[in-house]
Amino acid sequence: MSKTWDKSRLPSRHVTEGPSRAPQRSYYYAMGLSTKDIQKPFVGVASCWNEAAPCNTALMRQAHAVSEGVKEGDGTPREFCTITVTDGIAMGHEGMRSSLVSREVIADSVELTMRGHSYDALVGIAGCDKSLPGMMMAMLRLNVPSVFLYGGSILPGRFEGRDVTVMDVFEAVGAHAAGDNQMSDEKLHALEKLACPGDGACGGQFTANTMACVSEAIGLALPLSSALPAPYANRDEYAVESGKAVMRLIESGLRPRDICTREAFENAAIVVAATGGSTNAALHLPAMANECGVKFELKDVAEIFQKTPYIASLKPGGEYVAKDFGEAGGVPMLMKTLHEEGLIHGDCITVTGKTWAENLKDVTWNPEQKVIYPASKPITKTGGVVGLWGSLAPDGAIVKVAGLHNLKFRGPARVFDGEAACFEAVEKRQYKEGDVLVIRYEGSKGGPGMREMLSTTAALYGQGMGDKVALITDGRFSGATRGFCIGHVGPEAQEGGPIGLVKDGDMISIDAENGTIDLEVSEAELEQRRKAWSPKETRYGSGALAKFAKLVGPAHKGAVTHEGYAAERHVYADI
Repeated sequence: MSKTWDKSRLPSRHVTEGPSRAPQRSYYYAMGLSTKDIQKPFVGVASCWNEAAPCNTALMRQAHAVSEGVKEGDGTPREFCTITVTDGIAMGHEGMRSSLVSREVIADSVELTMRGHSYDALVGIAGCDKSLPGMMMAMLRLNVPSVFLYGGSILPGRFEGRDVTVMDVFEAVGAHAAGDNQMSDEKLHALEKLACPGDGACGGQFTANTMACVSEAIGLALPLSSALPAPYANRDEYAVESGKAVMRLIESGLRPRDICTREAFENAAIVVAATGGSTNAALHLPAMANECGVKFELKDVAEIFQKTPYIASLKPGGEYVAKDFGEAGGVPMLMKTLHEEGLIHGDCITVTGKTWAENLKDVTWNPEQKVIYPASKPITKTGGVVGLWGSLAPDGAIVKVAGLHNLKFRGPARVFDGEAACFEAVEKRQYKEGDVLVIRYEGSKGGPGMREMLSTTAALYGQGMGDKVALITDGRFSGATRGFCIGHVGPEAQEGGPIGLVKDGDMISIDAENGTIDLEVSEAELEQRRKAWSPKETRYGSGALAKFAKLVGPAHKGAVTHEGYAAERHVYADI
């Protein structure tokens, strides 16, 4: 039943109210809206739909379902799309430089669309890696009532009687390149045809599913909304409910910055660590925090990782995929056991209008499921991701330790300027067991774009060398990466960081138990090398990548391209 809305404090009054807005209203009539529709709150329904990859192909369907929910809640939905760069397609070539940049473009384009058309609230639907934090960054920047909806994971493929994901294909490429008789051309082709059976984002606890868990844990998404795989039609029920929920938030006045407090960010980091999630969360959580005035840099994230038990056996460090996690109870089941052990902040408010403690009240622990361990009996006592600091990384670095047996490594450096050179050496087996492979000039400025190194790490794993060498980079790793792989080393080489001064044969020691990473070279020697050092000239002197390289900040602060809350002079929601 329609109500009379007071638009005196809503942004859409600037395009719908009074005689002077007759031209704008004429556009809305042209699109089939009634006078009553124009008098209701306008809700932006933003999706990252495209046909680049299966991660995004189910998003339009869900956007339409969100719109139905908005209408049921007596609002007027306004659908629009933004871009996505999908890492699975971009991986292993120059296209990967666009990936992190796309996070900023998504946030900026959603902001501009909302500002330009004066929408009152936002439901954001995203499916692939950078699109999730990009959409949530826009919500925190605009601070209008907002609900996030994950588009859902892909179902696992079946190959030779076992569940497989795209990670298995990347690793099979490594085995094939190594001349493994078990991975022939025919077998690789058969695997690639079966690994990804339909719509949805990568099925393991890679970046998309990690950030989907973050969206729930931080309070911006409805509980359990990220659990169902994308092909399941009943995902649309969560879409409808998300549309209804945003209308309730308009009425109550609850906004993203009310929800995403320091404690909410801590809850999010706890869930990342407890699930052995992607190291990219240590980049995206600081970037989100930058939008809303919460201090939450790599050091803060790492401190939480260090004290959080690892309790969800999810690929790549564990046994199960996102579908299994959802069937086991998903984020609410995970948070139930964490809450019972006093490990999360139960008083954080969520888009339900209730606190986490209230949301979890009716969740019953399921002892039959095998995916989520009780927090009192974890897989390991500390989280699946660890921060590292030392002479090689004064600003920090990050490593995923879920599934690793040996947390210490020391060996001679083998230095590569860029991923391509390292990948070629790995393909040709031009490295030794015990080496520390160093890939530099892949940082946010030096790449530019801070590429992920999944092709190289998967090739190493496919050769059976994943735990016999270490790999260090000022770039990033995919959430699908496994092995002793350290990313986000800062300062990056392009900024004159120590990683840019390493020479072949230098000894590097890594201790993920104590959180250290050191270059065993004297300061006097490093000073001599510094005098001879100069930054590399990248291939990008113009265009979006050059613009990004000029604006982007350091990885430990989220690799963001603007000052955020610190320089904010007004909040869009209050225009």
